[in-house]
Amino acid sequence: MSLELARRLVEILLALALIQQSLEHLRGFRDERILFGARIVLAVLVLAGVAGPWPLVGLAGLSLLILHRFQGPYNGGSDRMGLLILWCLTLSSLAPTPILAELAFGYLGAQLTLSYFISGWVKVVNPDWRSGRALRDVFQFSAYPVAESLRGFAQRPGLLRAMSWGVMGFELAFPLTLLWPPALMVGLVVAGTFHLANACLFGLNRFFWTWLSAYPAILWLQGRVF
Repeated sequence: MSLELARRLVEILLALALIQQSLEHLRGFRDERILFGARIVLAVLVLAGVAGPWPLVGLAGLSLLILHRFQGPYNGGSDRMGLLILWCLTLSSLAPTPILAELAFGYLGAQLTLSYFISGWVKVVNPDWRSGRALRDVFQFSAYPVAESLRGFAQRPGLLRAMSWGVMGFELAFPLTLLWPPALMVGLVVAGTFHLANACLFGLNRFFWTWLSAYPAILWLQGRVF
């Protein structure tokens, strides 16, 4: 996959993710409507592929205003990843030399890989995750399950322990998928399915669309490095 194609795919997927997120704010306060209305317009320009890199530059600048408005990334990890994608994409598009463009875009792929590994490491050193108690508490006590019927999973400790180790094992092993293209494709399908399950079970839809938009970067990185 060429850098140009990978970058264009990330642009399209990120633009769609930003539009979806921004629509939630059009019923908010006036300043939110202005900020996110402008973000929708710029994202549509990115989606259409017009005006070169300048809509990306506008989105990057607008992201600083949104950070100021909410005193930081107000929606946690998905917002941080979205900012990383946006700024890496913008810097790669504006880079004066091909090598700098590759470095900026490759950094995105590397960070995506690390996001899975670090997530797995944080879990595996936590005894609550190793025992399945962490997932039990999510299903039993948190506000995340999208339906009360899902809370019944809290009464199945064996299944939750297996699910915990499955998630941790996959996340820790994810960097190894870079060594073989078919393994990377399988890894991304599994990861995407994991994010989709989180969206369906816990309503974490932002993570699905945001992480998905970065996948072309890791596909490009694998081909470029290995």
